[in-house]
Amino acid sequence: MQIRLQTFTVHKRFALTISRGTNTGNTNIWIAIAHENIEGWGEASPFEVGEAQTTEMLLAALTEIAPRLEQYSPLDRQQIEQVCIGANLPSAARAAIDMALYDWLGKRVGLPLWQLWGLSRQSIVPTSVTVGISSPEKARERVQHWQEVTSVRCLKVKLGSPEGIESDRAMLQAVREEAPADALIYVDANGGWNLDDALLMCNWLGELGIRYIEQPLPKGQEQDLEILYARSPLPIFVDESCFTSQDIPKLADKVHGINIKLMKAGGLTEALRMVHAAKACGLQIMFGCYST
Repeated sequence: MQIRLQTFTVHKRFALTISRGTNTGNTNIWIAIAHENIEGWGEASPFEVGEAQTTEMLLAALTEIAPRLEQYSPLDRQQIEQVCIGANLPSAARAAIDMALYDWLGKRVGLPLWQLWGLSRQSIVPTSVTVGISSPEKARERVQHWQEVTSVRCLKVKLGSPEGIESDRAMLQAVREEAPADALIYVDANGGWNLDDALLMCNWLGELGIRYIEQPLPKGQEQDLEILYARSPLPIFVDESCFTSQDIPKLADKVHGINIKLMKAGGLTEALRMVHAAKACGLQIMFGCYST
């Protein structure tokens, strides 16, 4: 099989600010895997959780591994995965390859992924739209912008402001006042709180009817999740604390659910393992993304 790589830049219409900083866009890597006159596409997006995976790092890794993979067929997914793991390929680079292999297979047999996996589209839940950290006035404007382009059923509000939880509270109240009355609201702190603030905020958010809190504590502070789990009225999900299926058993008695992202997991193959592992541990599942 032949592999081609190309970078492209995605610019956000609105910059997104979370507890770790502000993002205005990404330069991603497009990968095309060609075999038997069929071409499968995948994508790698850089991210900065844990050990940063930059565009330059991902492009270099994919360029180096490509000649080693040309001897395989896109049907040799298990062997290809082992080669990539053995080469210590960054997870986002593995994800791009894995996506392209599945895309190739789907085109080969003429089926979308959901049918390849035997899934039902009737089970798809609404996609949430995101409001980043900002002033209450800017948060109101962002909710208004979302309502101009889509039917807003679920809102994920980024909290964990460096200005503290009072700033978080003011912004969230502004979002609630501007959002549709029937919209579900979720909160993601991206590890921006300490344990004391997380306990205060979880109780306050519970009183407001917020549905869940995501990543309330920083990655590396998982031991405190057990305390929060016991005292929070809200379900707790983790994102930055959970990369692959190996992380799930260690978190199963401390959280209610996990956020699966292809760039963290290393592709669709590992994402499916995470689904099965999470369900076996009685955890709920959400799917997220980087890039746009």
